[in-house]
Amino acid sequence: MIDAETAELLGESLRRAFEKGAAAPADAALDEVGWCEALAAEGVSVVPLLFAEQGAANAASGALDDLLTAMLGLPPGRDTAFVLPEFGGGTAPGSVRDGALAVRGLGTVRMAAAGRAVVVTEEHRAVVVEAAGLRVRPVEGIDPRLGLVRVEATGLPVDAEQATEAGWAEALAAGRLALAAEAAGASRTMLRLAREHAVTRVQFGRPIGSFQAVRHRLAECLVAIESAEAALAAAVEMADGRWPAQVPPVPAAIAKALAGRHARTVARHCQQVLAGVGFTGEHDFHHHFRRVLALDGLLGDARTLTRELGEEMLRGRRLPAVPPL
Repeated sequence: MIDAETAELLGESLRRAFEKGAAAPADAALDEVGWCEALAAEGVSVVPLLFAEQGAANAASGALDDLLTAMLGLPPGRDTAFVLPEFGGGTAPGSVRDGALAVRGLGTVRMAAAGRAVVVTEEHRAVVVEAAGLRVRPVEGIDPRLGLVRVEATGLPVDAEQATEAGWAEALAAGRLALAAEAAGASRTMLRLAREHAVTRVQFGRPIGSFQAVRHRLAECLVAIESAEAALAAAVEMADGRWPAQVPPVPAAIAKALAGRHARTVARHCQQVLAGVGFTGEHDFHHHFRRVLALDGLLGDARTLTRELGEEMLRGRRLPAVPPL
């Protein structure tokens, strides 16, 4: 695990990196920080640091591509994108029939400029293809600043001998930890914006933060964020120190589900505190609100993951291992 002093220094470097790359994909700034090197050296323990800062800054990058690529034992880099599952699910986006690859999934902001892309097939084998062979269309969704694209292809020739075994369950779990951290970071910023408004907005001669109803909403936001971060930290602690890491799928799914659900709670309460100003285009709140809605759907949304976890417990007739909270 990364020590506290190193984590603090890396966190500060990441904050500056995302400030520098706020108006565009932050990949170049992350290269300056040495994100891929830190990932290779420290493993999953640096994942919450980077993605929490990315969520707090409402930034976009190809860091998720790097993480998932590295988890499969392949070399990450700015020229390599990763095809994600379709929105709301966690099923591998590729399928091979008669030596031809079909792809249906999503890509991050990196996909448009990448030279190659990693695709995991339903047989859980990783295939690296030329990005030029993929059809890429921007996703006109709730959060265009995230830069998601729809990725599709049919009939791409594939050499079966070039496909490698892919630890898809572990890679998916690592990605869910990353997105849980990003949602928590965005939630922290939403709470900060609401608190700042509560101490400066005056009604009836008093700051609205002095009213009990407002205080209760802000307190519930803090409890939601702290509980989501605790579940995330527990899941990260349960991952082993090897690289590519063995990330436990169930704790990671729990962390992702809690982060998605609690981020919506934070967004709802903060919107009530901010009132009309939270809807305006000039205020930053709505950008973070949009972001947590999008993050919740990537690699499995809270509702789907909760249902899947419940079904798994019913099938196995036992509760998952208790994380070290």
